[in-house]
Amino acid sequence: MPVIRNTSPLSRRSLLRAFGGGAALGALAGCGVPAAYVSAGERAGTDTSATDKRLTWANWPLYIDTDDKNPTKRPTLEAFEKRTGISVDYIEEINDNDEFFGKISPSLMNHQRTGRDLIVISDWMCARFVRLGWVQEMDRAEQPNVAKYLDPLLRSPAFDPGRASSVPWQSGITGIAYNRRRVGREIEHVSDLWAPDLKGRVTLLSGLDEAFALLMQGDGVDITKWKADDFHRMCDQVEKHVRSGQIRRFTGNDYIKDLSSGDVLACQAYSGDVIQLQADDPDIRFVVPEEGAELWAESLMIPNLARHKANAEKLIDFYYQPEVAAELAAWVNYVCPVPAAQDVLASSKDKDTAALAEDPLIFPDATMRKRLAIARDITSTERTEFAKRWNAIAGL
Repeated sequence: MPVIRNTSPLSRRSLLRAFGGGAALGALAGCGVPAAYVSAGERAGTDTSATDKRLTWANWPLYIDTDDKNPTKRPTLEAFEKRTGISVDYIEEINDNDEFFGKISPSLMNHQRTGRDLIVISDWMCARFVRLGWVQEMDRAEQPNVAKYLDPLLRSPAFDPGRASSVPWQSGITGIAYNRRRVGREIEHVSDLWAPDLKGRVTLLSGLDEAFALLMQGDGVDITKWKADDFHRMCDQVEKHVRSGQIRRFTGNDYIKDLSSGDVLACQAYSGDVIQLQADDPDIRFVVPEEGAELWAESLMIPNLARHKANAEKLIDFYYQPEVAAELAAWVNYVCPVPAAQDVLASSKDKDTAALAEDPLIFPDATMRKRLAIARDITSTERTEFAKRWNAIAGL
C-alpha cells in the first residue's frame, strides 16, 4: 500500500473557456443539428474484446498511482493487465475538458471511431456527451463491483440517471479553503467570504461550472433543481462584491499559490488540492459550509464505436474493488467513490496510509455527507446566455 504523496496533482476541474469549442458544440446540440446527435441504435460498434485483449484509455496527467522508484510504472494498472491478460494503452492526453472535446468531437459527430475505448471527463462535460448520444451504456451485469460499491451519493446524477453511461473515476468537493491562523476565526458559511476584514483577499473560481453551485448554496438554493432566476440573483451578488473590491480576482487552480503565500485569506477551492496544501501548512482548512457544497466527479465513459467495450467494462469494475480503490485513493487523495475502501486503508500497517482513512476530504464523514449535493447541469440552451454573463463578471 503506497503512502501519501507530497506532490500536488494537477487540478481536474478546468475552467470553461469563453465561447470556446465546447460552448460552440453545446449550442450545436441545443439546435438539434442531425450530424451532431447519434441515435441509440448507432452507438455500438463491433466489439473485438474476446479476441483482441487490449484497450486504449485516455486520462488526465497524474491521475493514477505510480511506483515510488519508477514513475513510468503504474501498480494498479499493471495488476489489472496481469490478472486479465488485457493490455492497456494508457494515454495522459486530457488537460482541459473543452480542449479534449474539440479533439474527439469531429469523429463522434460524424459517426466515426475516436481510437479510444475509455475516457475520463468532468461530469458537466459527461452531461454533454450523454445529450449528444456519444457514449454507450455499460453492461452492469459485467460490473458487479460497481453495482455493489459505488457511493450512493454518486449513483444517479440528473444527467445520467442510474449511471447507465458513466462511472465516477474520482470525486471531489468544491468548498472554501482558508488560513485559520491568518483569518483568526472559523469560516462556516459562504457569506463569511464577504466579511469586511477579508476585503481584497478573497478569490472565486473562474469557471462557470466550477463556481456557480457553491455560491447558490450560500443563498439557500437547492442546487439539484436550481432555476435561471437563482443563477442571475447569484450573479447580481457577485457583481456587487467585484465592484466593492471584496473579490481580489477569479482564478483557475492558481488559487493554491495565493493561499499559500497569504495574498489570499479565503477562497473557493477543491478538496483534493487542500489535502496537499495542508501537508505543508496545517493552518489551511477546508470547509463544507453549513448551507452545503457541491459534490462532483470525473467519470469514466465508453465512446461510441469503441472496439473494446467489454475490456473497458472489466477495467472499470477492477477499480471498484475496495482494495484497488484504496490503493488509488492513497495516491491521488481525491474523494474516493468507493466508501468500502476506507476500511482497507484503516487496516494498513503504514501509519500515514492508515491516517488517510480518517481524512474527511477522502472519505466524507456523516455530517459532511448530509451537506453534499450534485448540481443540476447547465443545459445546452442555458449555457450560451449564462456563460456570457458569468464570463463578463469573471473577466474571461
